Amino acid sequence: MTRRRYFWNWFFEKSLALSALVSIATLMGIFLLLTLNSWKAFERIGLGEFFSLDAWNPAAFDAPSYGIASLLVGTFLTTVGATLLAAPLGVGMAFFLSEVGPSWLRNVLKPMVELMAAVPSVIMGFAGIVLVGPFLAQAFDLPNGLNALNGSILLAFMALPTIVSVSEDVVQAVPQAYKEASYALGANRWETLTQVTLPACYSGLLAAIMLGVGRAIGETMTVLMATGNATAMPSGFFSSVRTITATVAIEMGEVPTGTTHYYTLFACALVLFLITLLINYSAERVAARLRKRGQ
Repeated sequence: MTRRRYFWNWFFEKSLALSALVSIATLMGIFLLLTLNSWKAFERIGLGEFFSLDAWNPAAFDAPSYGIASLLVGTFLTTVGATLLAAPLGVGMAFFLSEVGPSWLRNVLKPMVELMAAVPSVIMGFAGIVLVGPFLAQAFDLPNGLNALNGSILLAFMALPTIVSVSEDVVQAVPQAYKEASYALGANRWETLTQVTLPACYSGLLAAIMLGVGRAIGETMTVLMATGNATAMPSGFFSSVRTITATVAIEMGEVPTGTTHYYTLFACALVLFLITLLINYSAERVAARLRKRGQ
């Protein structure tokens, strides 16, 4: 029995180690693939042209343009808008579920929020076309509602499950002794929430928001359907935009292999990969700091 138990312990330990190595190797393989193909693009067009303010138009016959500045701005607008909408709503909902709402309501709302993560992105994009878009066009007197604000609203709903779930775990991890000491000093529930619980878990909440941002910035189908896909430099949230993810999804299947356009799409994917990696790394560093504090 002891020998069998030792074997299974050894087997599961090596299996977990192998899984971790495979994950790292896969990530490095993706990074290497993107880097090698992106290098071929930079050899042909240069970094200056790649990050220029020229509108993205690589299919032009006479003077193709490979500037991704407008794509970066479009990605930035939709992501920042989604963060501004989802962060306060998600954190507030997490505090309500964890500290304020009754247990029966929490048992109903939390599964509903988590089920939002299972909604296909194409359904969200369709909702943006037939529901959110017409509403924005009528509310703000716009020609159409396919703009950055439409994409931001949809991405906010898609980021909510991540923010709410992680934020609720962080709030519940605050030691109960902190709250009891606050109540013992005469503080009410609102004062305890804002002056004790919130400061004790703010770094964890920041990590939750950053994970939600990482979820939003990599979304493809929703922004492809709901933002208008205009490659010109946007002037605000009411402008039609195209994100990096939508550009790669639209053009990669149609572009001839081995062309400058083909390799430039890999460069776009590399930029998105590095941005997402940076966001997730920053969130992990914040979470590690939180764990170090013992929360």
